Amino acid sequence: MSGDLKWNKIFGAGLGTAFVILVVQQVSGAVYKTHEPEKMGYFVNAPEEAAGGAEEAVLPPDWGTVLPAADLAAGEAAFARCKACHTVNQGGADGIGPNLFGVVGGPVMHRAGFAYSDAMKAHKAEVPTWGYDELDHFITAPARYIAGTKMSFAGLRDTPTRINLIAYLRSQGSGGFAIPASDPTRQPGAAPAEGDAAAAEAPAEGAAAADATAPGAAPADPATTQAAPAAPPAATSPAPANH
Repeated sequence: MSGDLKWNKIFGAGLGTAFVILVVQQVSGAVYKTHEPEKMGYFVNAPEEAAGGAEEAVLPPDWGTVLPAADLAAGEAAFARCKACHTVNQGGADGIGPNLFGVVGGPVMHRAGFAYSDAMKAHKAEVPTWGYDELDHFITAPARYIAGTKMSFAGLRDTPTRINLIAYLRSQGSGGFAIPASDPTRQPGAAPAEGDAAAAEAPAEGAAAADATAPGAAPADPATTQAAPAAPPAATSPAPANH
């Protein structure tokens, strides 16, 4: 009898433990119940924007100055991130993106037979050539420059790296595309054009005129606002006072 009682206690303890585990599972499941999200999210590798969502105005590169000084080796290294989609050698095959040999200064959609997006076709109708500025804008943020492009690359925001990359692309079949002369208006600290300077001075003159006619302003002294009349001929009697 004592042996049976001992085994009953062991089985009872085991059943009690299993019951406690089941109760804890049920309670924790009710407390920490998970829910499927109403809308699935996904990560977008977008370029960072300046604080507040606004981007600082940046002068376009002065190609006549920066291209001759560009680092082609650094540009080739920058192109490494493009190799997943593009080739750049002469006669290279198209991949996810078109071969880029001769792209600088060449026509938009320069690869016959490649399936370009409708957005790129519309862009070609407006801007038919891949000039330096156009490539620079596109590489900075492809989807922003050509909305609807198939190119999924988020963009290259570092200007020196972009310059080196464009210089390297130019060295691959686009050496005949001329480098423009230096443009002082694109250099940091450039003085505003004459028209801008005149526009800046005009408001100051207008403000002075507005102050003179504003309510409560002191009347202008006629002697200072109009030319003094010619002196009258000499008279034998004093002139009457002017009231």
